[in-house]
Amino acid sequence: MNYDVNKSEQEWLEELGPERYAILRKAGTERAWSGELLDESRAGIYTCAACNAELFKSGTKFDSGCGWPSFYESVRPEAVELLEDTSLGMVRTEVRCANCGSHLGHVFPDGFGTPTGDRYCMNSLSLNFEETSE
Repeated sequence: MNYDVNKSEQEWLEELGPERYAILRKAGTERAWSGELLDESRAGIYTCAACNAELFKSGTKFDSGCGWPSFYESVRPEAVELLEDTSLGMVRTEVRCANCGSHLGHVFPDGFGTPTGDRYCMNSLSLNFEETSE
């Protein structure tokens, strides 16, 4: 895939640090219930921690009880890239930033009670949060 933001793996590692690099560039996962953004409830926008592209609005965040920040839709369909992930012996849908290709988490069709029925289960370390007045 061609992305608007392209860097060498060494550049990503230097910019992100080892923890964020492991998640964003190597498709790692942080421990459930450990992320700083899990309980974030202020109005704002969630951006990619690697390239600052806008990904999710706070109004689409909900408590799914899964241990990671969850959203029912991205800020725009083209803001994220959805890819089939067959690792771990199961079929899942990986979510990547469409601007830089960084791994964000996975999306599942079990967002019961949400307008879309989707649960974008994101790693806190893959996101930054910017508070807004809305």
